[in-house]
Amino acid sequence: MVFKRILLAVDGSEHSIRSAKYAIELAEKFNGVINVVYVVDGNKAKSDVLHATDKFALEKMRNDKLKAVKELLNKTDIQYEIKILHGEAGPTIVNYANNNEIDGVVLGSRGVNNLQTFILGSVSHKVAKRVECPVLIVK
Repeated sequence: MVFKRILLAVDGSEHSIRSAKYAIELAEKFNGVINVVYVVDGNKAKSDVLHATDKFALEKMRNDKLKAVKELLNKTDIQYEIKILHGEAGPTIVNYANNNEIDGVVLGSRGVNNLQTFILGSVSHKVAKRVECPVLIVK
């Protein structure tokens, strides 16, 4: 199995930063590229808009969630791109992976919303069940 195109799902949590380290290792080993995906769901989008003073503040808030991962990636020679997608995290990540020739998905076992993980089942579980490529879930 070769991991040329890696999807790294991030949400700003410690788990997504640890996931980034694994995605980087895979990309270095297989000379791959990383597609960083940050999913904004409807509730988060409304909350972000309410807390942002303008469009630039909104963009800064979202970039802050990606800052640590970008810093890790910028220390490497790995080619990467960041996509901000809208929708429910699990299905949106699955959809992106299955429709963009992704060879492997790397994501954290838990995100920033532990309550949702407990009640609804985790995003990582939903992704692992439905995505068509290998999934690495990082604790």
